[in-house]
Amino acid sequence: MIKAARLAQKKSQLNALELARRVLAIEADAVRALIERLDERFLAALELIASRSGRVVVSGIGKSGHIARKIASTLASTGTPAYFVHPAEASHGDLGMVDSGDVFIAISYSGGSEELLDIVPLVKRRGAKLIAITGNENSALARDADVHLDAAVAQEACPLNLAPTASTTAALALGDALAVALLDARGFTKDDFARSHPRGRLPRQALLHVSDVMRKGERLPVVPATAPLREALREMTRGGIGMTAVRDAAGRVGGIFTDGDLRRALEKGADFAAARVADVMTTGPRVIRADALAVEAVQLMEAHKVNQLLVVDAGGELVGALNMHDLFRAKVI
Repeated sequence: MIKAARLAQKKSQLNALELARRVLAIEADAVRALIERLDERFLAALELIASRSGRVVVSGIGKSGHIARKIASTLASTGTPAYFVHPAEASHGDLGMVDSGDVFIAISYSGGSEELLDIVPLVKRRGAKLIAITGNENSALARDADVHLDAAVAQEACPLNLAPTASTTAALALGDALAVALLDARGFTKDDFARSHPRGRLPRQALLHVSDVMRKGERLPVVPATAPLREALREMTRGGIGMTAVRDAAGRVGGIFTDGDLRRALEKGADFAAARVADVMTTGPRVIRADALAVEAVQLMEAHKVNQLLVVDAGGELVGALNMHDLFRAKVI
């Protein structure tokens, strides 16, 4: 009896795994099928959104409504101002949020959602343009649209072929494709993403400026260009970052004296008792503005294969310094 129960349980588990794999395969096939169908209509949708002065309004009801919310959120977080409007609420006043410069994206697999069809004439009357995402290019919604995007699927993943599964996945993927293509067209960057995601760990780090992580005041190793080499060595040791800034009489960057400069001076037999830092320093060192993003400092260091940067203000005066370890501690890297 127990053995039979265990066999039944095992069979049930295998059936569940098989069904789950079938669901994933059907949904994956639905997304793959979209690739071949992307054509000039997709480009027209991009052009329509990019050319309008307003926002993107995304709408749908039921499962399509949940997908519409996610698409609106993705658009907004990747540089395309967008928001979701519930079609039923639109009929009760929320349509006032739609303006003449907007693009209205309506999502309905059948293309016959009454709630959407009721407001389409009103959306158009307000001067907004309409993009429809449906699985039926002959539907009323597709015919009324300025641009129709075909999100048809061969079958739903539901064993009954009824519950929206593959169709909603396809619509979501198509919305993501729109959002990412618009992101690229707008030149949206990591810094832009960080500004719209201030609570995320990496975005917070990306928003750090050089002024937030640089060494300044007493922590800034610096000597005048007229300083003896011995004094520069003491200041470099005190600073603990393998360098000292060299400042000219006007307070600007005169150069930088690093561990590498010290080794080269030793190889050349420099007279440490008589030499001045100006004799052995590196002139024209890499500098960065204090108001630059810290990630820009990382890029500059990597591009020029240096571990330290001197920091200047808008007037070019020396205000700080930082090295790679400062960026590590701030978790910019």
